[in-house]
Amino acid sequence: MRRTRPAEHGWLAYYRELLGTWKRKGHAAGDVEDTTHDAIANMLEGDVSAIRNPRAYLHRSIYHGLANQYHQQVRSAAVPLHDLDEDEHPAQDSPEAGARTAQLSRALRQALDELPEPCAAVFAWHRLEGWTVPEIASHMGLSVSSVEKYLTRTMRHLHTRLHAYSP
Repeated sequence: MRRTRPAEHGWLAYYRELLGTWKRKGHAAGDVEDTTHDAIANMLEGDVSAIRNPRAYLHRSIYHGLANQYHQQVRSAAVPLHDLDEDEHPAQDSPEAGARTAQLSRALRQALDELPEPCAAVFAWHRLEGWTVPEIASHMGLSVSSVEKYLTRTMRHLHTRLHAYSP
């Protein structure tokens, strides 16, 4: 006998559609889920009866939430030191700068230690040794997509953990 799912009402009726739509548009699943939950929470905290089209409201809220996340990431984007001209390198001659560098180095090691071994290895080979993603994939016996996912996960983790050290 075939089971039928009970009909979903209110915002729940749009939940799967919202997640699917924004994931298909290329956004990270975690970002989409977080933004969707925020949009639903904001809608439920307000006067729901004043919203004429909850589906459109949620889509627009998620759009704005993802756009805000993107702009925040762009604002905090960093330029690698090796891409800067020599005269653009930050001067760090003071004892405080040396202590800050040592502290940042410890924080980086700790953040890398929190990651699974494949993520840390991919980061080291790609960022420190200069290997390409296909080279790493071949060396590890993984798909290029898997290596890209490891690298993305690592970079997001490091960005979150080391954000306090950015100027």
